[in-house]
Amino acid sequence: MCSKQRGLKDGIVASLPIAIGYIPIAITFGVLAQATGLTLFQALSMSLFVFAGASQFVGINLIAMGVPFAEIVVTTFILNFRHFLMSSSLVTKFAPMKNGLLAIVGFGITDETFSLASLQPGQLSGPFLIGLNFTAYAAWVGGTGLGVILAAGMPPVLQSSMGIALYAMFIGLLIPSMKKSIKIASVAIIAGLTNIVLYNYLSVGWSIILATITGAFIGTFFFKGGKK
Repeated sequence: MCSKQRGLKDGIVASLPIAIGYIPIAITFGVLAQATGLTLFQALSMSLFVFAGASQFVGINLIAMGVPFAEIVVTTFILNFRHFLMSSSLVTKFAPMKNGLLAIVGFGITDETFSLASLQPGQLSGPFLIGLNFTAYAAWVGGTGLGVILAAGMPPVLQSSMGIALYAMFIGLLIPSMKKSIKIASVAIIAGLTNIVLYNYLSVGWSIILATITGAFIGTFFFKGGKK
């Protein structure tokens, strides 16, 4: 087995736990997308071209609330802005590769693949990153399609009840971090209160955007240093 094949295999193997974890979340997204009124093609296109779980869930929620297109785009852009920082950090570990391959690898970076790649010793080869990122990508897209198909056979009441999965997922991600760090808890509370205030004067999309920026600004400039 040549080094490229070995790197690709190592990337696929390393990505399997991420892929397994993605499938139930992607199925949930597919169910929600179908309940929101998206077709199989639209839901799959979202996973194929966006490939950002949190942004897709938020996007679906905003679509269901009738938020204008421009606000959805800006909101998801801000949510995904962290990928600029992750990519900039991770590229220092990349072995030399062509710009075209860099673009493909960069598209596949997620929170989970970034964490795993960052912990790998030495330089990261292109085949390893392709195997890592696109195994997770295939699981996410496949899970989305499966979710839409499964949702078509569900009663409407059960489909609509799946909407709570979005809130449950974010609460499940946020609460453990808030319990570990007073700084994270403070930023989350400030952002939430900001959104509550702005919601009385602005549309849903812009209140979320400004609350997110406010929380990020306060976290960056007032809570520097360690987790505590």
